[in-house]
Amino acid sequence: MFHGAFSALVTPFRDGAIDEKALRELVEWQIQSGIDGLVPCGSTGESATLSHAEHEQVIKVVIDQARRRVPVVAGTGSNSTAEAIRLTTYAREAGADGALLISPYYNKPTQDGIYRHYKAIASAVDLPLIVYNIPGRTGSNIAPETFARMCDIRNVVGIKEASGSMDQCSDILKLCGERLTMLAGDDSLTLPLMAMGAKGVISVITNIMPREMHELAAAGLEGDFARARDLHFRMLPLMRALFIETNPIPIKQACALMGKCSNEVRMPLVPMTPPAAEKLRAAMKTAGLI
Repeated sequence: MFHGAFSALVTPFRDGAIDEKALRELVEWQIQSGIDGLVPCGSTGESATLSHAEHEQVIKVVIDQARRRVPVVAGTGSNSTAEAIRLTTYAREAGADGALLISPYYNKPTQDGIYRHYKAIASAVDLPLIVYNIPGRTGSNIAPETFARMCDIRNVVGIKEASGSMDQCSDILKLCGERLTMLAGDDSLTLPLMAMGAKGVISVITNIMPREMHELAAAGLEGDFARARDLHFRMLPLMRALFIETNPIPIKQACALMGKCSNEVRMPLVPMTPPAAEKLRAAMKTAGLI
């Protein structure tokens, strides 16, 4: 259902508030650049420090600006099942095409608890759901066997896999086959995961290189891995530079350098340190972006 390069959008801020003008312009540029889909209010969108009203505002603005030209998969995850249901219900009512739900963080539920969390959301809201596994942020991993169990939940349609383990991804793909669409959760693993059967990526670098990542994903879907490999190696230094410090600090700085929005992030995140910012600038110059 969801294939290609989806952009994990930053949330532009100005003087502490959401910069709606910059957000709309970013969405428009993404679509004009060939992006396959948009994901507002994920980790890159600083959802953890958005108020509920702001969370809903960002989702609504992105859906409104996209105007059905590309799918919008709204980030609606929470470590509270009830809150995740509420946010996902709002996304459906606002017109989202799907929802991205991070595995419950901090609580560290058992594998059965993780399964029941997604089962409860899927039962409450009739919307295609993508399960987001990122152990580095949540403190727990979704086991391949738990993903296999989720194959029985009708409206769980995909996986954003950011464990960083190729062995884990291999096991998930083997167990789930074509039933759940895997999307890479790490830009640098898009190519190898697509070679194993993943269908694309939910990407950070797309905030500044949407066309190139779209082309990489399209090449992978077409089986043209020589073309995909060329694009992968061209973008790899910048992919790495965007994670010199905690995401989304570097991508916000990169967007600022390109005039897409300010580099403003919300506490406890802070702007890049000067040495790290200089490394990012150098990588962007090499990539021809500035």
